[in-house]
This record gives sequence, C-alpha cells and structure tokens, in this order.
Amino acid sequence: MRPALEVADIFRRHGPAYRRIHDGHLGRGERRVMAAIELCRTAALGGHVETCDDCALSRVAYNSCRNRHCPKCQGAARDRWLADREADLLPVPYFHVVFTVPAEIAAIAYQNKRQLYTILFEAAAETLKTIAADPRHLGGELGFLAILHTWGQTLTHHPHLHCLVPGGVLAADGGRWIACRRRFFLPVRVLSRLFRRLFLERLLAAQAAGGLRFFGALEPLGDGNALARALRPLRKKRWVVYAKPPFGSPERVLAYLGRYTHRVAIANSRLVSADATGVTFRWRDYRHGNARRSMTLAPHEFIRRFLLHCLPDGFHRIRHYGFLANGIRRARLAVIRRLLADAPPERRRAEGCQRAPFDPTVCPCCGGALRITARLPPARPWPDTS
Repeated sequence: MRPALEVADIFRRHGPAYRRIHDGHLGRGERRVMAAIELCRTAALGGHVETCDDCALSRVAYNSCRNRHCPKCQGAARDRWLADREADLLPVPYFHVVFTVPAEIAAIAYQNKRQLYTILFEAAAETLKTIAADPRHLGGELGFLAILHTWGQTLTHHPHLHCLVPGGVLAADGGRWIACRRRFFLPVRVLSRLFRRLFLERLLAAQAAGGLRFFGALEPLGDGNALARALRPLRKKRWVVYAKPPFGSPERVLAYLGRYTHRVAIANSRLVSADATGVTFRWRDYRHGNARRSMTLAPHEFIRRFLLHCLPDGFHRIRHYGFLANGIRRARLAVIRRLLADAPPERRRAEGCQRAPFDPTVCPCCGGALRITARLPPARPWPDTS
C-alpha cells in the first residue's frame, strides 16, 4: 500500500524550484538522485499491465528507478541480499559494533566523501582485525561485514559504520574456533584509541598525497600543516566506539540486518505532513531515552539534508572483511562449520530459517499467478542531469 506521503511527493512539488535556486552548486549525482526519486513508479519510466489468471484482477505496474537512494526501491533489494547472507550465518553470538567520527571529521568528509568514507572503512576494519588477532584478546582471524550510514535521525551529516561481527575467531592454523566471552566482544576503549590513530594517520596521508579538497570555511586547511594543527585536539578526544549485546538467534541476526543494510536517509513511513511551508517528520532522540519527537523543516532545507547523503558513483556501502571477505568466505565458513559441527545451510533453510521474500508474480487478492498482458513504454525520456 502506498504511504499517504512520500519523499517523491516533496521532490516533485519543490524539486524544480530547488534546482533553479541551487543550479550552480548542485552536482550531477544529486540531480540524478532527485530525478530518479521523482520519476520512480510513474508513467515516465514505463511499465506493464498485470492480469491474474484466476480472479481476473488487472492492474498497472510502473517501473522502479532502482536508485539506491530511493526509499521505494530498497525493499526487494534488501530481501535478495538477506537471502544470500542467510547461508553465511554461524551458530554463535553476533555483536553489533559501531564506529563514529567527531563532528570536525564529518565536515571534512562532506567535502571529500569518497576519500573519507574509504578511510572510515579501512580504519575500522584494521582496528577490528588487529585487536582480534592480538593473543591478549582473541588471537585469530575475525570475520565481519560493515555498513556505512551517513545520517543522524534529523538528517544531519553523521558518518558512521555499523559492523556485524560473529563472536569468535578462526585460529591462525585453521584448526580451532576461539569463542569470545558470552556477552563481551572486545574492549571498546582499546578499539576507540586504535581507530582514532589509524583514521588520523590515513587522513593526513591522504592530504599529503593531494587527495583532499577544501572549500568555504574549510579552505585554510589545505595550506601547509594547517590540517595537522586542526586535528591535534582530536588526538586527545574520545572517539565513540561501542558494542551492543549479542543477538539470540540467526533469525534475529537477519531481522536486524534488514534494518540497516539498505536503509536510506529517511523512510517514507517517518513522514508526517508536507505543505508549501514545511515538511514534518518523526525522529528518535537518542540522548533522551529514545524519545519520539517531530521536526519541521522548510521544504528546501529538507531536500538539502536529504541530498547530503548521496554517495559517490560506484561507492560500495556494504563491505565484507576477514573470513567473510568475498574471495575466501565459502572456504573459511566450511572450515568453521566443521569445527563447530554446524548444520549445513540447506538443513537450516529446511528448518525454517529462510525468509519468505515478496513475490511480485502472486496475485494479492487470490494468490493466483499474475502474468504480464501488455507493455507500457516510457512516457518521456530520462532527463538530462549533466
């Protein structure tokens, strides 16, 4: 069922004026995202007519834009991704570890998204792998996946990584599984200090290599040692890294993953109202016990904040590391399951762990088969976003 209000409705109503006013400052990527969301599931992209063989239901289905920033296009992509990840689950506790950066870094990241987001992934991954490999902690090879989020609850720019980590490591000789303590993963203070050092080292190296750009109020940071001086106070500041308690079952791991993997800056379900003067949406105030609150932004400010979170072209926001890395995952998991005497993935699916994905070929009225009876060409070509 279509929500009463969608991000697309706001973009269609206020997007043309926003593009006009910000014409000189709006990048090609942001224009492409706006156009995709505005045209998604409309006649502009074409579609088809579906008819049920049993109850004769007939309906028009317009094509999706498939843009990863579109709130309407992530459900099916999430289901396919989770179905693939199901076979990777192990019968061990899973921890949720979050790496965040200070506001000063977030400001630099906005002007250097590809470079800073890459540094965030690299620093967090090396931190987890280094501490897990230390014999004083676990002493083996860790496996995990990391998911980049760039937003806070009020759509501000807040880059951070969500990492889902099995609670244990594969010994260096591959001969045993070393489990962590039941409700304790790794010391977060140790993680925080190493993450801070690795991130700042990479950031300064990127500047030395000429890989960073600074504009506006940050422009002085591009001169000489100005960036190093500006970062000096951050070396003494505590960077927030925290680990949540483990999950209870593979099903809960999958359900939790579904909340994070293909999320966009704001879901349509959080929108409350929109008119010519403001857009109101719900948000959670984490600093005050997850209290539910509402916020109203001017339409152009809402669009601006949404576009803060457009990712660079081709940038992967979900990455796998350690024994879950793409090149070695299948072989490593086979070894770990053998060490844990785990049931193979086929058996787990038969026991009901499989999520039932949405099937667009099934009639929503009678459960019969929907088949395509007519094709609808696009009503107009895709707009030029250059």
